Amino acid sequence: MRLSQYHLRTVKEIPAEAVLASHKLMLRTGMIRKLASGLYTWSPLGLRVLRKVEAIVREEMNNAGAVELLMPSIQPRELWDETGRWEKFGGQLLKIKDRKEAEYCYGPTAEEVITDFARNEIASYKQLPVNFYQIQTKFRDEIRPRFGVMRAREFLMKDAYSFHLTKDDLAREYRNMYDTYVRIFERLGLKFRAVEADTGAIGGFASHEFQVLADSGEDAIAYSTGSEYAANIELAEAITTATRPAPSETAARVDTPKQTTCAAVAELIGLPIERTAKTICVITVDSESNTDSGDMVMAILRGDHEINEIKLTKAIGEYRLATEQEIRDALGTVPGFIGPLFDGEGNIGPTPRPIRIIADRAAAVLSDFVVGANVPKFHIRGVNWGRDLPEPALVADLRNVVEGDPSPDGQGTLAIARGIEVGHVFQLGDRYARDMNCTVLDETGKAATPMMGCYGIGVSRIVAAAIEQNHDDAGIIWPAAMAPWQVAVCVINPKDEPTVTAAAAALYDELTAAGHDVVLDDRGLRPGNMFADIELLGIPHRVVVSGRGLESGTYEYRGRRDTESTALDHRALLARLAG
Repeated sequence: MRLSQYHLRTVKEIPAEAVLASHKLMLRTGMIRKLASGLYTWSPLGLRVLRKVEAIVREEMNNAGAVELLMPSIQPRELWDETGRWEKFGGQLLKIKDRKEAEYCYGPTAEEVITDFARNEIASYKQLPVNFYQIQTKFRDEIRPRFGVMRAREFLMKDAYSFHLTKDDLAREYRNMYDTYVRIFERLGLKFRAVEADTGAIGGFASHEFQVLADSGEDAIAYSTGSEYAANIELAEAITTATRPAPSETAARVDTPKQTTCAAVAELIGLPIERTAKTICVITVDSESNTDSGDMVMAILRGDHEINEIKLTKAIGEYRLATEQEIRDALGTVPGFIGPLFDGEGNIGPTPRPIRIIADRAAAVLSDFVVGANVPKFHIRGVNWGRDLPEPALVADLRNVVEGDPSPDGQGTLAIARGIEVGHVFQLGDRYARDMNCTVLDETGKAATPMMGCYGIGVSRIVAAAIEQNHDDAGIIWPAAMAPWQVAVCVINPKDEPTVTAAAAALYDELTAAGHDVVLDDRGLRPGNMFADIELLGIPHRVVVSGRGLESGTYEYRGRRDTESTALDHRALLARLAG
């Protein structure tokens, strides 16, 4: 490829909305151009990188035994009604109508479509197991698209779906896909962790996320310092090894006129924040009707911990936060002074509505702790479970883990890192097949509902994640497998020095014939501008052909991560590029 015959437009000015390094650099290099909110055109340069990622994903999926197909991106409402997700999926589902007023959606995922395909194509257990995959555009109507292609509305995704007669066979394919993903991300040159994750809106009973480690990542992941354990912070189990000490204080009310947070109360009283407890009031919700059940739940956490919404949902079911008026009506107080001491004097008293007290594990082992007095501007210190208030109706893991917590597998402690989710694998079970009446005949001739697995990779997101992990002040530093070209041959003064131009073209042809992915920069730019472009583009190897170098029989070589250029003769250059 000669850059004089290629579309390449780099820029220095970028819009203020570009915050992440990947967004800035993809705009500066011209890899993407914004069409509308969350919608981007991939330039020829950007498409080269995207296709390289796609090729590795496709090759590894084929090697793993998956079979490629292509499903429509526009999906009929009827399929989504069968699974109940037309309403449940939420605002991300872009709904459209055709000229006949029939309703469709632009597919954000394809469980319904692949299950419909399977129920019409697979009749017998003899056709199982099978794993279908596609690489196709998806659309999710994000409330706030941001960070370029990292959180775009339209994106390129590899999604695969497997069908099995037994749960054990599903587990086997799940492991196969897990190992396949490891090979994909290793080939792409990414630093990543596979972490246990919540199944979320997709459903199922087991899942792992593949997270590219980057300080700019939206997700927090917890990993053990002494083992391979890793989990999304939403799922990581918080272990409490402490036991509850015996009470040693008498409950006493404390004046806290302006202190509404545990940190402020602890500072005023002179106690560590770990001796305080926060109370979160919620109202349970019926998940089917989406109406209030009427029950109020007080979730008690240690003052330095944060509630984990997913864990709380698993403990009590669907819920919403109680309003300030509901708190006033039930407890006679306002947020900031709430506690499980209903009469404000350190005693349990009657309440206008049923209230259930549950506690996080760490809060359940507190003694002589501080809680809100349910009287504005007051807290109570020296409170103890079983003496001043009843034991919690439920003790459960309700909080986010923090740095230094014991690892759930008993090996080491937990550290917290940021990550960018680029892949997710699920064991779905029979949810979609059951809802859509997808059956096959088993060995006995009876109808059986197949088990399903689901395996996704964000192909376009990988491009941005790689940049987040690999860049410097000069630009992108591509992992070798993802670079638009492996080698840039730069010509100094091509118009005025035909000998140099001919030598550069000969080197370009030689390297191309040897199997290197080479670009010839023959645009005639000044050396400084040309080198800045090549660094910005992140090409791993730069070779400069100049008149001075030809006189000495050398080329000027510089690797993208090198700080200095090196003069190499022809043999040494070929050896360096081969290595």
